[in-house]
Amino acid sequence: MHEQACQRPVNMIKVNGEGKISIQPDVAEVTLGVATEEPSLEQAQGKNAATMATIKHALHRIGIQDEQIQTTNYSIYPQYDFVDGKQIFRGYRVEHMLRITVKQIDRTGLVVDTAVNNGANIVSGTSFNTSHYNYYYQHALSSAIINASQKAETIAQTLGIQLVKPPSSVTELSRQQSGPIPYQATALLKSEAATSVEPGTMEIISHVVVEFTY
Repeated sequence: MHEQACQRPVNMIKVNGEGKISIQPDVAEVTLGVATEEPSLEQAQGKNAATMATIKHALHRIGIQDEQIQTTNYSIYPQYDFVDGKQIFRGYRVEHMLRITVKQIDRTGLVVDTAVNNGANIVSGTSFNTSHYNYYYQHALSSAIINASQKAETIAQTLGIQLVKPPSSVTELSRQQSGPIPYQATALLKSEAATSVEPGTMEIISHVVVEFTY
């Protein structure tokens, strides 16, 4: 009881730290697909499947492998017209969406053009990433800890106190990454112009909370 009464409260400084790494992406992911409408479901599915097979064959010819192509959505929607207040069945709409991973990022535009020229009529977006995410994130994490430590030192010097090192606690917060998505559309018409896709740069961001006693 006497020991507890004599214990001094722990003095603590808690600071946030942020680390950012700007890099050039080296991987692109293109989301595109085919929508078909026909009076019968069998016709709509058959036409969609045939067009999708043509697209995949064309992508294979430019070096895209099966493991780089993933179905992200396959949907069937009944279609109706409204005439004089009445709902009249028109047919079916089938949508098949793919996510294509492009490992040679400078060929992203070629992938989009190849798919569109062979029947793709939906392109919902292009995103960019890095194949070395963990490597860059470790650098961002280190920068975040350094940033927090520098803040703590500034506070300590201003207050005229001495920090106890190493810190008593380091908490890693959620990871973040940001980057441009410069090419996005919902429906396309065929064009003779080549698609230009610029990846720009992306940021990998780390946040930490660091606690020091003094």
